[in-house]
Formats: sequence, C-alpha cells, structure tokens
Amino acid sequence: MLARWFGLRKNLGTRYNPFYFLAALGNGGMAVAFFIWLNFLIPHPKTPIITFDSIAAFLANASLVSQGLTLAAMAMIIFFSVRHLRSLVWNIREFGQYRKTSAYTALANSNSAFSLMTRPLTFAMTVNVLFVLGAVFVPGLWNVVEYLFPFSLAAFIGIGIFAIRTFLSFFARAVATGHFDCTRNNHLSQLQSVMAFVMVGVGAAAPAAMSTVKLTVAIAIFTSIFFLVAATFMAIIMLALGFRGMLEHGLSVEAAPSLWVLIPILTLAGIAVIRINHGLHAVFEAHTEPYQNFVFTSIVIGLQIFIGVFGYSVMNQVNYLRTYLWGESRSPGSYALICPAVALFVFGMFFVHMGLVQNGLVEKYSLTHYATILPFAAVQVLGIVAMFRLDDKLVRPEPATSKAAEPAHDEVPATTSTDVATA
Repeated sequence: MLARWFGLRKNLGTRYNPFYFLAALGNGGMAVAFFIWLNFLIPHPKTPIITFDSIAAFLANASLVSQGLTLAAMAMIIFFSVRHLRSLVWNIREFGQYRKTSAYTALANSNSAFSLMTRPLTFAMTVNVLFVLGAVFVPGLWNVVEYLFPFSLAAFIGIGIFAIRTFLSFFARAVATGHFDCTRNNHLSQLQSVMAFVMVGVGAAAPAAMSTVKLTVAIAIFTSIFFLVAATFMAIIMLALGFRGMLEHGLSVEAAPSLWVLIPILTLAGIAVIRINHGLHAVFEAHTEPYQNFVFTSIVIGLQIFIGVFGYSVMNQVNYLRTYLWGESRSPGSYALICPAVALFVFGMFFVHMGLVQNGLVEKYSLTHYATILPFAAVQVLGIVAMFRLDDKLVRPEPATSKAAEPAHDEVPATTSTDVATA
C-alpha cells in the first residue's frame, strides 16, 4: 500500500518520455502558487516579498482562522516542494537510463526533440522553489539576500546556456538540413522551448524587483530581456508553424494540451515585465502609474482567458479530457495540463491585487476581494485534482493485478509515431 501511494515506477527504459519532467514542473509551480497566497494576503511593508520574519510577525497578532490558513499554505509549500524535488530526482535518474537507448537517438533526430527542453524548464523551476523555501522558512534570510542575488543570477544564466545549447542542438540542425516534418507539426508542443526561455527570463528578473544594488538590477534586467526577446522570436516561428500544421492536418489529439501552453508563457512573461518595471522604478527612477498595471494585467489575463476557452473548445471537440485525463488512455504529455492551471491562478492574483486592489477598484480583505480571487482559486484546485489523477495513471507503481490484466495500457514508448506527434 505504501509503495502504491508514495512510490514511483522504476526503470521505464524506452517507455520513458522527457514530458515526465512536466510532473516535477507542475509540483514546483504549485508550491510557488501557495507562496503567492501568502505574498499577496500577508502584509510585508519592509520587503518586496513575503519572508519568514513578516509571516512570524503576522501570526503573532492574527486570528485563529488566519493562523490556520497561513500554516496550511506553508504546509502546502513544503508538500509540493518535496514532491517537486522527488519527481526531479526520479526524472534525472530515468532520463539517464533512457539516454542510453535507441529510443533516445530516434527522439533526438525527430520533431520530438523539442521535448528535451522540459529539462532546463524544470531546472529553472527548481531554483524558484528553493528561493521560495528560503524566503518562507529561513529566519533573517533577507538580511543577506543581496549576497545571494549574484548566485541566483549565475544559476539562471547557467540554465539559460543549457537551454540554448539544447535548443540549438536540434533546431539549428533542422534549419540547416531541412529535417523537420511539418506534416507532424500539427500542435503547439514546440512552445515548450519558448516556455523554457521565458522561465529563465522571469527568474533572472527577480533580482531586478528585489535588489537595491544598481549593478545587480542592471545585469538582471539585461539577462531577463535577452531571454524574453529570444523567446518572442521563437514564439513567432513556432506559432506560425503549429497553426499552419493544425489548420492543414487537424490537431494531433494526444498533443491537445499544447493549446494551453501559451497561458503559462504569458504568466511568466507578464511577471518578468512587472519585475523589470519595478527595478526601473526603484533604482532608475523610471516611475509608472498604478493604472498602467491595471491595463497591462488586464491585457494578459484577458488573453489567457480567451486562450483557455479556445483550447477547451478544441479539446472538447476531440474528447481529450474525457479520454486522457478522466479516461484510461495514458500520455505523459497530459502533465502539460497542470502548468496552465497554476499559471492562470498566479497571474490572476497579480491582476486582482496590482490591477484592482492597487487602483482602489476593490477593497482589500473585503468580500468582493475574496470573490474576485475565488475563480482563480477554483482553477488551482482543478490543477491539483488533475495532478493527482495523472500521477495515479502515469507514475505510481501499478498494482500487480493491473499489470497482469492490462499490459497493453502502459505508457506509450517515446519513439512511436503517436508520441512523435505529441512532442
């Protein structure tokens, strides 16, 4: 029983798929999402983000209900951070074995090579998770945070270089040789590459929003803009190719979650822009007005909602959710459903607090305030439910009876034509 609920499958070999890294990514994103709850609802006037010290000061005078909710959010940060790190270690081990197989060689020389970008994407999330854990659980960390920012920047730059090398290893070859099958490009999974670069960009922008050292802020802004511009360039290409393929050949059903990849990309890019603006405001005195935040967050959240509705409409046409999420069909690419839920909640909180509360449109801690948060919280809950459902189908050890009775329902090998279309 313990192995069934807390263990992970081992030695997948050729059945492994780099999209399993999205399981770790989703857990890391969920840990950050619970940090966002604390960051926007607990006062922290002396620091740009919530810290252990501001949480301790709040708990000392808060009601029992507020204390309980705060401790619950902190517990969820620990819970999903542990799940993230466990899934990360599992993926690194399984990928190391998978890399020795012929299935990896076939994947690396096909359209599916884009799935390899889930590695730098997840590694960048790991840095964010470690930063959240330090901020929430380490007393006095903010007193030495300026010494930590250079290490944070170095980590993201290193991951960014890894992302560039991984991307160019297959995309530069595809451009040079023409070995890219556009007929199988009828999805938007290639946007995982864009998401990886934007994740590095938003991480690099963190010191711009928090540091008071001008040189640190300047390096952070430049690094963030570099990866955001690279991501924008790639997004234009990938969107054009993906929609051309879908309009010509129809959507690859197993890759349907890729229609929602733009939602987390917009969240990451939006937060990066907010962080850059904060750095320009605090250090370079390039001031912005609160109504500009309202306009900007409205544009991003509006576009995300439209993409969400559009993607759901298409997925409903092909019965994706009923088949791959709630049904018995299995695809590691289904983990791509988690990131949009996390991302919509996170940027929804930015919209509510920077767009509505900051401009006096909604009074903080009022019933209206909580009512505006509720729809985004519901999306987060749906993401958690979907995550546990996918874990049960894809990574938890199967009962012995299930293995004996249904051997054909295991994961699709990464090198089959079906999975090539997915990636």
